[in-house]
Amino acid sequence: MKDFLPERFIDIHTHVWLDSFRLQTTNAPVRAVTWPYLVAQENPIEHLFETYRLMFPGKEVTPLIFSQVSLEYDINAGNEYVSNCAKEHRLPSLMVTMPGQSASEFEEGIERGGFLGCKVYLNFAESYIPEKEIRIYDFLPPHQLEVLNRRGWMAMLHIPRDGRLKDPVNLAQMLEIERKYPSLKLIIAHVGRAYCPEDVGNAFEILAETKNMVFDFSANTNSYVFEQLIKAVGPKRILFGSDLPILRLRTKRICENGTYVNLVPKGLYGDVSGDKHMREIVDDEAEKLTFFMYEEIDAFRLAAESQGLNRSNIEDVFYHNAKSLIDSIDKKNSN
Repeated sequence: MKDFLPERFIDIHTHVWLDSFRLQTTNAPVRAVTWPYLVAQENPIEHLFETYRLMFPGKEVTPLIFSQVSLEYDINAGNEYVSNCAKEHRLPSLMVTMPGQSASEFEEGIERGGFLGCKVYLNFAESYIPEKEIRIYDFLPPHQLEVLNRRGWMAMLHIPRDGRLKDPVNLAQMLEIERKYPSLKLIIAHVGRAYCPEDVGNAFEILAETKNMVFDFSANTNSYVFEQLIKAVGPKRILFGSDLPILRLRTKRICENGTYVNLVPKGLYGDVSGDKHMREIVDDEAEKLTFFMYEEIDAFRLAAESQGLNRSNIEDVFYHNAKSLIDSIDKKNSN
């Protein structure tokens, strides 16, 4: 992988936060998988830099950072920490935003913090909406999309719903956002959560018609999905992202009956017996496990080779595409 990776690259999808931001009491509904919280209790900016130093010796990695996306944490404290880290280390960053924010609160918060846009998440949809019925507009509402479009800002979108990328409601709203808000820089995280072939359906046939939205492949290790993505949108609309710190997980991901399963060394992450996405393995099999990060990059390497991507294409995916996106917003903000 060392020779496959460019000398410098941009990680478009990373979380940094402190455990001190955790709230003492919360009645927040659980609307997401819980296994990521087993990997890291916190991820200060120093830990992020150390992860890159250890995992990518000799490479220069620039992260785009944002905070935790959970109601169990103080969102304002997380955003302030990210803003300060970004200013100190000259990093691009996104503000974690809430759908209840007015257009003016939303815009002023992003501008005041020096953010390039927003990171939104289904956890922040109104608590009365059942998880399976959450739609994109429930946590990225039109009045905020209008601000993002007018300012040419970025939105990092983790799509909801059990159907993941192939869900017709998700696809309809993604297409509508592209059509109605053409100046918005929309990033679809995790290739739309298509972690297994069964998550794809006819999504890439539909998404091949799009022109603006881009896709990061963070926390995804499925070469088949990556191949279909490359065929549908080409290497200019794909971004490397990690979703650190969870990519420090020692794991190999497999798919069984359309569900992803993370194979992990027995005992390393506590009791995982109640999590359908986690399975412990032992002895030689466990000893051979590497990091989630390497599994993700290697899966993309295999897909890139199968689709005939050249060196220039790889540099676009890992560096130039993200840099162009970030630079276009920075230029607008400075005008």
